[in-house]
Amino acid sequence: EEEEEESSTEDASDDSSDEELSNRVGEIPMHWYDEYDHIGYNVDGKKVMKKSQGGDQLDAFLARKDDPNYWRTIHDDVTGEDIVLTEQELGIIRRIQTGQYAHANFDPYNTYVEFDYPDGKIHPIGGSDEPKRRFIPSKWEGMKINRLVEAIRKGLIKKEQEKPPVVWDLWNEETNDEKDMPKMPASAPPPKPKLPGHAESYNPPDEYLPTEEEKNQWALVDPEDRPYNFIPNKYDALRKVPLYSSFIQERFERCLDLYLAPRALKKRLNIDPESLIPKLPKPSDLRPFPTTMSIQYLGHTERIRAISIDPTGQWLASGSDDKTVRIWEIETGRCFWQTSVEDTVHSIAWNPDVSIHVLAAAVGDKVLLYNPGLASEEDAEKTEALLRGEQKGRETKTAVQWHIVDTDSEDYAQGLRVEISHEKDVKSVIWHAKGDYFASVSTEASPSSQVLIHSLSRQSSQKPFAKSKGLVQKACFHPSKPFFFVATQQHVRVYHLQEQKLIKKLLTGMKWISSLSIHPGGDNLIVGSYDKKMAWFDMDLSSSPYKTLKYHNMAIRNVSFHRKYPLFASCSDDGSVHVFHGMVYSDLMQNPLIVPVKILRGHEVVSNLGVLDCCFHPTQPWIISSGADNTIRLWI
Repeated sequence: EEEEEESSTEDASDDSSDEELSNRVGEIPMHWYDEYDHIGYNVDGKKVMKKSQGGDQLDAFLARKDDPNYWRTIHDDVTGEDIVLTEQELGIIRRIQTGQYAHANFDPYNTYVEFDYPDGKIHPIGGSDEPKRRFIPSKWEGMKINRLVEAIRKGLIKKEQEKPPVVWDLWNEETNDEKDMPKMPASAPPPKPKLPGHAESYNPPDEYLPTEEEKNQWALVDPEDRPYNFIPNKYDALRKVPLYSSFIQERFERCLDLYLAPRALKKRLNIDPESLIPKLPKPSDLRPFPTTMSIQYLGHTERIRAISIDPTGQWLASGSDDKTVRIWEIETGRCFWQTSVEDTVHSIAWNPDVSIHVLAAAVGDKVLLYNPGLASEEDAEKTEALLRGEQKGRETKTAVQWHIVDTDSEDYAQGLRVEISHEKDVKSVIWHAKGDYFASVSTEASPSSQVLIHSLSRQSSQKPFAKSKGLVQKACFHPSKPFFFVATQQHVRVYHLQEQKLIKKLLTGMKWISSLSIHPGGDNLIVGSYDKKMAWFDMDLSSSPYKTLKYHNMAIRNVSFHRKYPLFASCSDDGSVHVFHGMVYSDLMQNPLIVPVKILRGHEVVSNLGVLDCCFHPTQPWIISSGADNTIRLWI
C-alpha cells in the first residue's frame, strides 16, 4: 500500500510538471526564437527550453537509414518534438494531394430529399404570412426618440463643434516662444557623392587602363558588382572627350536617392569593444589547480572504466575490462592489492566514512563489497561486524538477495564479504555521505528495479520508486539534506526521501545525460552528456541551466567536484580533461564564478574512447584520470 501511495504521488507530481511545459505562445512565427535557447513560455510564464535535435547531415543520413519511420516523421516547431504520422493521417494527405476530399467516407453527391407538402404551398420550407408588427411603428422606438428630443431641448446633448485647423507660420522669425513652434525632425544633410579618382581622369596613368581581357571580364560582371560603372579611356586633350552617355541617368538616380531615400541622424557611441567582454581573473591568480602529469599507474591490460579514492587520500581503487580490481598507493604508484572478478567492472566506490573500510564494486549484475584489509585493528573489527550484520541485525524482507561469503571460501581470503545480486547489469554505485546507505543503478532492469537503495547496517535493499520516469542513467545523494537526485536521459529529478515526493525537475536541454555531480555545498550541481555539453545548475535560481559549457569535441564521460577547493572537472572521449575554477559565494545575490583554467592532455584515444573516468583527491588539488589506453594518470 505504501508503494502504491508513493507511485500515485510521483505520477501526480510528474504530470503537473509536464503540464507546465506546454507552449502557450499561440499562432506566431517560430523563427522569432531562433536566437534564443527556448521556444516560448508555458502557462506560468516560464521558459520552455528547446529540445536537442539530431546533429549534422551525417546524423540525419544515418537516422534515415536506421529509422523505418523517418519518412513519416515531421517536426513540430511549437513544441519542439518529432511526430510520427499515423496511417490515417497519411491517407488524408494522399487524398488531398490527388485532389480528393480529405475524409474517405464523404459523399459529395448525396441524394437530395424533397419535402412533400400535400396542401400545395409554394415555398418548400414555409409560406406563412408576414406578422402585423412589421408594418406598424414600434412603440418602444417612439419612446426612445421622445427621450432624445427632450434631452436635446434641455441642452443635455450638444453638437460637437469642429475645431479650426492649426496653421503654423514657418517663416515667422519674430516669435520667441518655442512651445508654439511645431516639433520638426532634425535636418539630416544628404550624403556626399564619392570624389573622382585617377580612373575618372581623361588622361589617366597607364596602370588604370584595362586590357582587352579585363574589358571582356568587366562586360560579363553584373552592373552591381563592377568596381566602376565605366571603362577608363585616355585622351590627348580635354576637348576630345565626348559627352558622357549616362550623365542624365546618373543625375536622375541621384535625385531619386535624395528624394526617396530616408535619412536619419545616428549618434555614434564611443564604446571600447574590449569593455564588452566579461573580465575574468587570470588562471595564474586562481591557483592551486592540477597542471602537469606526475605518476602513471600501469598494470591493467584493458580499458579502465572506473576509479575511486578512499577518504584518507592514500589509496586508489580501479576497475577494468580485464576483470580485475586493483588498489594502488597514490604517492608511489605501487599496486598494493589485486583480485579477479567474473565480469567487467562498470563502477567502483569507496565508503566515505573513514572508520568503515568498505569498497563497493559493480561487477556484471552484482554489487560486491570488499574489505581489502587496509585499516587498523579497531576499524577492521568494526568493518567486519558491520559486513556481518551484527550491529542492528539483518532484515528478512529485501528487494534483492544479500549473500554473505563463507569464511572458508577462496573469495573470502581475497577480501570479498558480501554479494548483492540484481536483475540486470549494474552500471553505477554511489555512497551516501554518512557511509551507511548506498544506491545502485541498473538501466536495463525493470522500471521499479532500475534504482535500488541499500542499507549496509541492516543488510537490506528497497525500491524507492514503483515506476521510473524513463531510463535512469545516474543517481546521487545530497551531501547534507534527505534529497535524492535521479538523472534520466534528458531530465534530472530531485526527490525528498522523507516526504516521498518530487520537489524539483531540472530541464537540461540535453539529448543523453552521462554523468552527475553535486557541489559540496549542495545548492549547485553539474551534469555531463554524450552530446559534448556540460550544464551548471543553481538549485535556488531556476530549473534551467545557469551556464552551458561546450568545450569538448566528443562525448563527456564523467564530471566531478572537489570536496575542499573551488574546482570541478570533466573528462571526454577526445582524450582530454578540462579543469575549471567554480567559486560559489555565500552571498545569494552574487552568481557563481566559472573560469576554465587548464586542459590536461595525455591519454590516447583507442576505438573512439578517451578518458573514461576522473576524480579529485579529497585533500590535495590533484586529479586522477583513467582511460581506454589501459593507464591511470595522476595530475598535480
